[in-house]
Amino acid sequence: MITAAEIQRAMGLATVLAIGTSNPPNCFDQSAYPDYYFRVTNSEHKIELKQKFKRMCDRSMIKKRYFHLTEEIMKKNPNLCKYKAPSFNARQEIAIVEVPKLGKEAAEKAINEWGQSKSNITHLVFCTTSGVDVPGADYQLTKLLGLEPSVKRFMMYQQGCSAGGTALRLAKDLAENNKGARVLVVCSEINLLCFHAPSETEIDVLIGQALFSDGASAVIVGSDPIMNVERPLFELVFATQNLLPDSGYAIVGNLNEAGLIAKIHKDTPMLISKNIERILVEAFQPLGISDWNSIFWVSHAGGRAILDQIELKLGLRPEKLKATRNIMRNYGNMGSVSVLFVLDEMRKASIKAELGTTGEGLVWGVLLGFGPGLTIEAIVLRSVSI
Repeated sequence: MITAAEIQRAMGLATVLAIGTSNPPNCFDQSAYPDYYFRVTNSEHKIELKQKFKRMCDRSMIKKRYFHLTEEIMKKNPNLCKYKAPSFNARQEIAIVEVPKLGKEAAEKAINEWGQSKSNITHLVFCTTSGVDVPGADYQLTKLLGLEPSVKRFMMYQQGCSAGGTALRLAKDLAENNKGARVLVVCSEINLLCFHAPSETEIDVLIGQALFSDGASAVIVGSDPIMNVERPLFELVFATQNLLPDSGYAIVGNLNEAGLIAKIHKDTPMLISKNIERILVEAFQPLGISDWNSIFWVSHAGGRAILDQIELKLGLRPEKLKATRNIMRNYGNMGSVSVLFVLDEMRKASIKAELGTTGEGLVWGVLLGFGPGLTIEAIVLRSVSI
């Protein structure tokens, strides 16, 4: 006898049906950013600190980044350029408007690629670490896109860089347990909240200033794709979240009058690389896969040191993290947004190479997100023919 729960569930696995991305129009060359950053924060007299920051930017592997924040905004809000000066209200007022607006651009691209009516979207998952408001960015985006009032919304605030994986994991559960569901996932980050002037007493704050950038990404997830109507890209086969032991100090953020003060400890790359293989073994052992060069990689573009350590620990060939490094190079670390940019880069590279699948011609792949906790999100992907 078929139960009511079985009738409600989809038959197949959740599948990524479309991807969209967006960035603010202001693009900054990384090589010129130290001069710009120290000038706009009135810190050019801190010569040694500027040289240190320049070395950070040179080693970052980043070529360019995108920001909503402009000199015009800074002139209107001079406290943004003073270290730890009260400026939360000004930052928040901008974020409340601009975070959902940037998310809308990415969402519209995903919806256009999907090719279906917005009225068919049943669920919305929105995540950001750029501000907090009630009703939230999910509510604002629902209005901006003109989604149905009955759309079921899930708002995720302050989850950090791993949230792209978290949102995708939630979308998988929603799609597979609600027959006919079509889940719109939107990640949007404007790091205005994390912009701070340099300080000699808290050097590690400079790390964030050298890495973070703005962007938005969106995917549509659903099970049982409609043949000849929807075009599946990646199946979400298995998803897991792991909290690394004794690692709470590695990535921390303090939201206060001066905005969000985020710090990344130097141990972070080592902690991630030390634990990554056991997480991969848990995910891929049921498939009989233990050769990490035999799968395609969609990893959060968290920073050069993290990628280098993972590559070294697992013996990965340089091309395995090519998609991630390309996103890091051309966009910087966009927080929760980055991993969906990498997913898009992976499918575009596959199409360009005419490999016939969305994953470098390989069947199996992994999507990884790293964030505060330390938290590692891991999703087993299966490529779909294109």
